[in-house]
Amino acid sequence: MEIEFDPAKDEANRQKHGVGLSLALVVLSNLVGEIPDERHDYGEARINGFGLVVGRLYVCTYTLRGEVFRVISVRKANKREQSKWLSA
Repeated sequence: MEIEFDPAKDEANRQKHGVGLSLALVVLSNLVGEIPDERHDYGEARINGFGLVVGRLYVCTYTLRGEVFRVISVRKANKREQSKWLSA
């Protein structure tokens, strides 16, 4: 699996969510589910992938560029997301 991300976006994600975008490799390797991110028209198809990292659920928002995962955001799942994905 190959991922890519903008270094400035990586730093912004670290400041906002406390984790770097490289964590996407672990999240995407341990997926429990995915849903399209249709909250806005981003001009590209975005997907929210939910995966476990050391027993904790994380959300990775990404888009596919060919076979490369272009990572947009990685964060801990909120309580609503946890109850949805961990009870399924």
